[in-house]
Amino acid sequence: MKIVVIGGTGLIGSKLVTRLGEHGHEAVAASPNTGVNTLTGEGLADALVGAQVVIDVSNSPSFEDTAVLEFFETSTRNLLAAEAAAGVGHHVALLVVGTERLPESGYFRAKIVQEKLIENSSIPYSIVHATQFFEFVRSIAEAATDGGTVRMAPVLFQPLAGDDVAQAVGRISVGSPLNGRVEVAGPEQVRMDEFFRDALAAWNDPREVVTDPHAPYFGAELGERTLVPGDGAILGETRYSDWPGRTAAGK
Repeated sequence: MKIVVIGGTGLIGSKLVTRLGEHGHEAVAASPNTGVNTLTGEGLADALVGAQVVIDVSNSPSFEDTAVLEFFETSTRNLLAAEAAAGVGHHVALLVVGTERLPESGYFRAKIVQEKLIENSSIPYSIVHATQFFEFVRSIAEAATDGGTVRMAPVLFQPLAGDDVAQAVGRISVGSPLNGRVEVAGPEQVRMDEFFRDALAAWNDPREVVTDPHAPYFGAELGERTLVPGDGAILGETRYSDWPGRTAAGK
């Protein structure tokens, strides 16, 4: 089947395009780099001709509150309208575990808007909520850095490998629409402060990880289970200790 991957040249999108192609599907990478812009609508109608499924793994180029809201609201509206016109039968979107529990963050408020637009559209859909990716561990540490320290809350954390995200999203995309949500997470739950203490040690990073129950996470304070899934989540197979990028992630 023809599957269009919005954000198909990015981290997860490129993995999806490769994986779906290996399974015999016509996987099309759609992004500004390939002439498809969901904000302006450029190239969108042509890309969706003959598509049965659209997977949206795109992300905002800016995390500033107004910009990120404009991105997800405008691009999602444009995408859903183009899908309706093209007769697409399944919209799959990748969102974040805990989105609804982080309303203090402008980024997560924008993701809530994206999700509501999908749920209220006429397109059958599947929403995948994933925990944080191993590949983003470095940027999370950078965002939490204060001088020579990294301030982390002692809350539960269950990240997963990008390859495991792509596998789960790919399988869901070729199945029947869920018209609901499913959660995807890593195989291990750990305390966030302990995880980053071990991660920085593996990078030979001299920064000190400080345990701070009030440490913000992209502008929001975390509860014990804010970032972890509920029962029934799909669990990835890759442990962080076995992930090939574990030490390189700090470079």
